[in-house]
Amino acid sequence: MKQWLLLLLFIVSNLPTKAQTIQFITSPTTLKELMSLVEEQTSYSFAYSNNIQTNRALDAEAFPASMEVKQLLEKLNLKNAYKYEIIGNTITVKEAAQNNAQTTYTLSGTITDPANVPLLGANIYVEETGTGTSTDENGKFSLELSAGTYTLNISYIGFMNQTQTINLNQNISITTQLEEDGESLEEVVITQNSKAVDIKKPQMSMNTLDMNEIKQIPVALGEPDPLKSLLTLPGVTNAGEGSSGFNVRGGAADQNLILLDGTPIYSDSHMFGFFSVFNADVVNNLELYKGGIPSQFGGRVSSVLDVHQHTGSDQEFKATGGIGLISSKLMLEGPIKKEKGSFMIGGRTSYAHLFLKLADNENSAMFYDLNTRLKYRLNDKNALSFSGYYGNDLFDISDSFSSTYGNTMANLKWEHRFNENILTNLAVFYSDYRFNLELNSQNFEWQSAIESYGLTYDWQHYLSEEVQLNYGAEAINYEVNPGTLAPNAESSVNFRQLDKKYALEPSAYIDVSHQISEQLNVRYGLRYSMFYRFGPQAISRYANNNPVIYNPDFGIYEEAPPIGSTLYDSGEVIRDFNNLEPRAALSFALNDDTSLKASYNRMAQYLHIVSNSQSPTPVNIWTPSGSFIEPQLLDQYALGYFRNFSNKKYSLETEVFYKDIQNRIDYVDGADLIANNNIEQVLLNGEARAYGLEVLFRKNTGKLTGWVSYTLSRAEQRTEGNSPEEPGIANGDWYLSPYDKLHNLSVTGSYEHTKKWSFSANFALQSGQPVTYPNGYYELGGIPVPNYANRNENRLPAYHHLDLAATFTPKPDKKKGWQSYWVFSIYNVYNRSNAASIRFTTNEDSGVNEARRLSIFGILPSVSYNFKF
Repeated sequence: MKQWLLLLLFIVSNLPTKAQTIQFITSPTTLKELMSLVEEQTSYSFAYSNNIQTNRALDAEAFPASMEVKQLLEKLNLKNAYKYEIIGNTITVKEAAQNNAQTTYTLSGTITDPANVPLLGANIYVEETGTGTSTDENGKFSLELSAGTYTLNISYIGFMNQTQTINLNQNISITTQLEEDGESLEEVVITQNSKAVDIKKPQMSMNTLDMNEIKQIPVALGEPDPLKSLLTLPGVTNAGEGSSGFNVRGGAADQNLILLDGTPIYSDSHMFGFFSVFNADVVNNLELYKGGIPSQFGGRVSSVLDVHQHTGSDQEFKATGGIGLISSKLMLEGPIKKEKGSFMIGGRTSYAHLFLKLADNENSAMFYDLNTRLKYRLNDKNALSFSGYYGNDLFDISDSFSSTYGNTMANLKWEHRFNENILTNLAVFYSDYRFNLELNSQNFEWQSAIESYGLTYDWQHYLSEEVQLNYGAEAINYEVNPGTLAPNAESSVNFRQLDKKYALEPSAYIDVSHQISEQLNVRYGLRYSMFYRFGPQAISRYANNNPVIYNPDFGIYEEAPPIGSTLYDSGEVIRDFNNLEPRAALSFALNDDTSLKASYNRMAQYLHIVSNSQSPTPVNIWTPSGSFIEPQLLDQYALGYFRNFSNKKYSLETEVFYKDIQNRIDYVDGADLIANNNIEQVLLNGEARAYGLEVLFRKNTGKLTGWVSYTLSRAEQRTEGNSPEEPGIANGDWYLSPYDKLHNLSVTGSYEHTKKWSFSANFALQSGQPVTYPNGYYELGGIPVPNYANRNENRLPAYHHLDLAATFTPKPDKKKGWQSYWVFSIYNVYNRSNAASIRFTTNEDSGVNEARRLSIFGILPSVSYNFKF
């Protein structure tokens, strides 16, 4: 019997089974297809855990017509991230050991437009891993991926999507040109999802706008305005029509860091706020950070506006321009050396003063600015670039007074790539803002300025697919001239020079982006900032070190008399500060379309504008922290819910935030801020806070695109006295900040009707500005004297307007030669008289007290002609 059993086992073991050779009619493209093929043609079955991605593209070359199973597995084991092993009739699939040969490589590259101009913010998405990145200002990106075959989806707004398959078995660098999408010159139907929410990226409280979007938003006077376009975003407001600056989450305008190609800009407007300093034709895009600010940025406590200029084409010469009712512009670009270097130069000027002269009006107002950017690639690893800006305003009121003011900026940068994983940028820069005023009736001239120059050295270091580092250092030197009074020959005014102020602000930072899992991504970092106030300067001394004292008899604050002064020599440190500024942000993906995000950041601000106006004016002067002015310190917390709908056709971003600011200075009632050499005598130290809810809903694709933003927020300040007996401001209670806007709604849309016609609209509604009205009056010698309520207890009326625009492109199919389009717009369609201010006065005829509203704009139609060739 035993012999028969052995014979039976021998026969069974030698019975023919399924063939162990695989026949490939077509090559399988995924691991799942290969598994099915093997199981159908052989006796083997596969065993694997849930973390094995069976839909992943196969990391192998084309298969031959037939192949033994063992040979197939050997081939896969050589080039695959998984390890395949035969155990009996089972093939196990496991993740390959990480300590074997290298399994990760660097995929880097450059994304450009057809003219070889780098595209900033182009999206690179890896289908197999569900991860991605975006390009920097040089159009470059870098990813760390395991060895394998990947499908890349590359997209950028206004350009056609491109899909590439990459077999990553070594470090690879690619260069990709995207083709323009859309038939019209400027108005583009958005057919990709580049504006959809990045679910996995931990960055939150950040909005981006490109020039296609900005040029579609109707604005006053028909001039596309990058800064005015920010007002359509949640959490962003300003003081109203014809005002400069912008306010973010209840912050002041001086709390915004404005960067142009990495260089700080100190004034953001022309003609007292009617135009911004940014020419839309020369700007590529902008990024506004309202919270969760990376460690790379510092020096302000409210926001960072990072503006990038257009890089010229290194393939062909181009020109872009526009002619409007009161201003015109022209931009030229082209190669310095084809495929090596390029230039861009743009200019803009207004000519309203010419119409005033034709109307026999002796007043004059005009501005002009120039932008340039040069770039030259020395070789594959080195490039040089230069950015420059010069702007000037001229304002002349008959023979009474005249003023000129403006910014100057220059930046020289060297970009060096050590290898595929390390990229550095070394830059030196200069920036200033100058204001000059001539009072002809008084025969004297007033001059003030802030001047800075600095150096930045930034490193981008890709450690692995999961970890990326950004680190670097910065140093900025400041010279502030609060004012120079220079009399003319016939003036009786004496020469006076307010104390100039000198300071140095060095800093260093590190920022880590870390993918902990498929669901959890974090970014954490630290910035260490320092600030040194230097002489030469004489610093006044006061009793009890208190430059402002309270007079209980009159119930007012008064300037404390100095009891002496301390003279500091040139280079001698008057006072120094240092602060650690931690930053953290995380994103937890609930699924492929939904995530929760949170962030915290601390920031320090050492420069301040002391002003009693609600928006910056040309005469406002920056003052550095020092003996009596402490640096402002911000702690901000934010929590958000983010979701994409209908295959990213729609997206929703909701955030709640809370921010607390220490050492927020405010002026006492009746303060004299202009030409005050001891500004500390009219300032009190306080605190500020802001909190709110922001909602942004976008429609990203189709003929109709746009967004709705709404903000519900509160911004307050508290300025207590120097002792319990003093009232401070508003009796030491919380009072509304001048920048508080309880409600802020904006609806922006663009509709591509035909190839020739497109339409856009914008509606804005926000609460009125907090102001202080008189709540009564008394007579003194027969003259009515108003008695004012507490600080900012009242509001201006609600602010709202509707704007419409139509764009007509005569020859939308024309791609070469002269191309043009017309923009017809109407600002404030229903002629709303929004109050810029309300002034209380006495009627000269009736003697009755009355309130008078000042409005800047009623209904305002405009037309512009734009071209390129």
